[in-house]
Amino acid sequence: MNNTLILDGVVLIFGAAIALVAGILIGSATKRAKNEENLRKLKEESEQRLLLVQEQQRTALRESRDETALFRDAMERENAERRTELQRQERRIQQKEENLERKTDALEQRDRKLNSKERQLDQIRAELEEIKQQRLNELETVAQLTEDQAKDLLLEHIEQEVRSEAAQRVRQIEERAREEGESRAREIITLAIQRCASDQVAESVVSVVPLPNDEMKGRIIGREGRNIRALEAATGVDLIIDDTPEAVILSGFDPVRREIARVALTKLILDGRIHPARIEDVVAKARQEVDIIIREAGENAALDANVHGLQPDLLKILGRLHFRTSYGQNVLAHSVEVSILAGTIAHELGADVNVCKTAALLHDIGKAIDQEVEGPHAIVGGEVARRFGKSAKVVHAVVAHHASETEPQTLEAAVVQAADAISAARPGARRETIDLYIKRLEALEHIANSFTGVEKSFAIQAGREVRIIVKPEEVDEYASARLAAEIAHKIEDEMDYPGQIKICVVRETRSVDYAR
Repeated sequence: MNNTLILDGVVLIFGAAIALVAGILIGSATKRAKNEENLRKLKEESEQRLLLVQEQQRTALRESRDETALFRDAMERENAERRTELQRQERRIQQKEENLERKTDALEQRDRKLNSKERQLDQIRAELEEIKQQRLNELETVAQLTEDQAKDLLLEHIEQEVRSEAAQRVRQIEERAREEGESRAREIITLAIQRCASDQVAESVVSVVPLPNDEMKGRIIGREGRNIRALEAATGVDLIIDDTPEAVILSGFDPVRREIARVALTKLILDGRIHPARIEDVVAKARQEVDIIIREAGENAALDANVHGLQPDLLKILGRLHFRTSYGQNVLAHSVEVSILAGTIAHELGADVNVCKTAALLHDIGKAIDQEVEGPHAIVGGEVARRFGKSAKVVHAVVAHHASETEPQTLEAAVVQAADAISAARPGARRETIDLYIKRLEALEHIANSFTGVEKSFAIQAGREVRIIVKPEEVDEYASARLAAEIAHKIEDEMDYPGQIKICVVRETRSVDYAR
């Protein structure tokens, strides 16, 4: 029984092994068949791709041959055109050479003719000189005058005629220039003023500090005057405490010191503690505040005038003009206005705008330090501009802006001078005391009356015009034009005035008779 079971198991195992081997063999055969099929397909695909690549290569080769043929044809056409153009140029050059040869021959012939004519002219000139000398000898004999005497007589006669004609020509030229230039000048000046359009208020040259009550005056003076002496010593400004109710007047030549004193005194009044130690401390702080105000004023002025590249130290000197006035006009605001006017005029005339604007902004900078440096403010301002590395044109324009130190030599200097005169002469820009006003009118009339032939003179239009009545029997029509020019030159040399003064010479002839 057991042997039978074992035998059956062996048979089953053997059968299973045979079945497994058979399955492996069958799977191997199937896989081999699939691989062979895949290889065959890959081979066919490779052959097709090879054929496709070969066809593409043949197509590309044909296209490259076609392109090469087209390029060769284009190059041949271009070479043919170039050869044709070169041939045309050669023919043109050849024609020019032939023309030059013909012209050279013609010039040589003309040269020979000119030489011949020149020799003839020399002969004729010598003959004329001989004839002239003969005629001159005959004239001396007939007129009983030598050659020098005749020349003097002739020159005297010609001088009289030329002087009259020159005066007439000067008058015509002035009238023509006035007609043509007045409209153009008015247009430029109006445009400059319109673009500037700045407002300026006349300012006082004396600083007044208000007081809460009159008792504060005694505290400012202090015991035996020690407070007021300490304040004057620290600020360099005189304090005037008089009968003016609730006010103290600060007087000093330096406007910056006066402003420091005003700020310090205002702080002391508000604080209430007034004694020498406190005064020195407050004055030091006020000086720092005013320095900040000066620096900011200089920077703002340069910004308003659109002038760049100014050094900080130069801006600080410029800012000092914020506390300076001239005829009641704030000098810093005036400088900004002149810079704007100069830039506009420079645009219209084609001058260097940057030079004009910079020189105009700095033209009065000498007034900021004229308490420290002696000399005219124009010269001092020129030295300041030169010290800070400004160009020669800028320095010259600063020095020549009044034409009293030197005459303007450049267009930029003339523009700055004109802009300064416009800013100073416009209505509302400046004010002056009644004494100075009367003295200026009297000086104008005195200068006009000092000339020969003047009967009367009147200064009118607030000193902007001098009307002069001349004696008609002593001053003729053309001499009146010369008289106006001479009076204008003398006024320019002897007087200092803002703007310009018109000189009007009136010559009147009356013929009177009576019917009886």
